[in-house]
Amino acid sequence: MPARRGHFLLESGYHTDVWITLGGLFRQPGALAPLVAALAARLAPHHVAGVCGPLLGGAFLAQSLAASMGVEFYFCEPVPTAGRVGLFAVEYRLPAGLGRQLQGLRVAIVDDAISAGSSVRATAAALQAAGASIVVIGALLATGTIALEHFARLGVPVEVLERRELTLWTPAECPLCRAGAPLEDPARIAGPG
Repeated sequence: MPARRGHFLLESGYHTDVWITLGGLFRQPGALAPLVAALAARLAPHHVAGVCGPLLGGAFLAQSLAASMGVEFYFCEPVPTAGRVGLFAVEYRLPAGLGRQLQGLRVAIVDDAISAGSSVRATAAALQAAGASIVVIGALLATGTIALEHFARLGVPVEVLERRELTLWTPAECPLCRAGAPLEDPARIAGPG
């Protein structure tokens, strides 16, 4: 998985010094198939009836997993949140009409990669508001521990294919900011990551 070094703003509001690019995975579905099969095998024991992912990478993965597992597919999309700042200020919503079908459904939330987990947390909030039961979180890659610890506190299992260390800082704690390193927002260039 290609990675760049620098000073990056994540969707969660955290800063990091590494940006991992996963968008290329979805251009070749055949090459992704073994990863989908491996993650589907880890999700199957949780007896899900639907898989939901945040746009973009999470939704692509969710659709592939739903097809592989023979369950329903859902996705959430980011909502503009003008004026909201701080950690986890992002919101996601279900497209109109999908919410009614989720009442009481056992759902897995998946994303291509999870670091702090902002899009997965926001997706979980949207699904819970629609009455779904979140039974497992899945990802191809988990970086760092913030999201893993959050879902462990909630008692929601997390199934990942690979884990990597990643240093995250709040803006106030970021040594790269203090050093004057320019901050790059990769989401503005390539979409949510």
